[in-house]
Amino acid sequence: MKNADDFGFGTQIRKSPYFDATVRWGATGFSVYNHMYIPRDFGNPEQNFWNLVNEAILCDVAVERQVEITGPDAAKFVQMLTPRDLSKMAVGQCKYILITNADGGILNDPILLRLAENHFWISLADSDILLWAQGVAVNSGLDVTIGEPDVSPLQLQGPKSGEIMRALFGDEIMDLKYYWLRAVELDGIPLIVSRTGWSSELGYELYLQDGSRGDELWEKIMATGLEFGLKPGHTSSIRRIEGGMLSYHADADIKTNPFELGLGRLVNLDIEADFIGKAALRRIKEEGVARKQVGLVIDCDPLKGPNTRFWPINQNGENVGKVTSAVYSPRLEKNIALAMVAVECSELGTEIEVVTGSGPARATIVEVPFYDPKKSLAAA
Repeated sequence: MKNADDFGFGTQIRKSPYFDATVRWGATGFSVYNHMYIPRDFGNPEQNFWNLVNEAILCDVAVERQVEITGPDAAKFVQMLTPRDLSKMAVGQCKYILITNADGGILNDPILLRLAENHFWISLADSDILLWAQGVAVNSGLDVTIGEPDVSPLQLQGPKSGEIMRALFGDEIMDLKYYWLRAVELDGIPLIVSRTGWSSELGYELYLQDGSRGDELWEKIMATGLEFGLKPGHTSSIRRIEGGMLSYHADADIKTNPFELGLGRLVNLDIEADFIGKAALRRIKEEGVARKQVGLVIDCDPLKGPNTRFWPINQNGENVGKVTSAVYSPRLEKNIALAMVAVECSELGTEIEVVTGSGPARATIVEVPFYDPKKSLAAA
């Protein structure tokens, strides 16, 4: 059995407050995300998926680092960073946002949390938004303070997660609404809890505000959750692709714009605020896009795991796009994928060829999400 010291690339890769606990509970492999280790293997990805959709899993996602923005101009500054209209965002609310550059390219697709009138966290996907925000602030003329606080989230996800939260925090936690947050304590451990997560299932994120108590928090949650079938786990590629959820650097990057992803609802060009990328996004919307994200069902033997490179997509012998995320769904009994293709090839039912790691395969363009398209499970 491995111990915590068996993993490592030196001190430049940070360990989360839960690192030792995840190794004790069976983590056998890690990836690096936001300069920190994230558990990616607890034995069997398919079993991890079934644990998630049937009971619940606890995931170390401390790699979702927080960019904290405070000060008298905090709200104005945050609006500069995103094309989504935040004017009606209440204290205690969370929002899925895009952060764009001057060309309209996506730098990150984080969750924004509003803890107080002038206190925000940007809960990050994998990119250096702390540096971006600090750079934007330098010449903004706004009175803000930007830093990375001692905050490390866990994700408690799955249909039994609500019952586990009730056992941990009492009945009052059950009225926490989807995409809202609350400050709580667990035996004196300071937390922010939100009804959010990267699973498309009912779920919660528990933001630990004292890294010295990470091991204690993990063990308390696991001890409470065992009777409900809680298992240690990792974010499920199968479930997030079923749900059509983006993985930054895979399904979106700095050269991807919101309209290519069908995320125009997150771009409010009519607001007064002059957010970064506004002129470019207005031009892109007027001109239209040349490519579009679609869902695919790939007709071949079950994939052995997620794709580790972008697979070319061809039609009539010409390259028309790429597969960005692909996996076999044991529930749907299909190989499913997110892909970026030329607009003229993006109609539902269009047949194309994907060059998988095992060779060419026929694929058909279908609707996304592949499962529970109205997010009724997560929002229940």
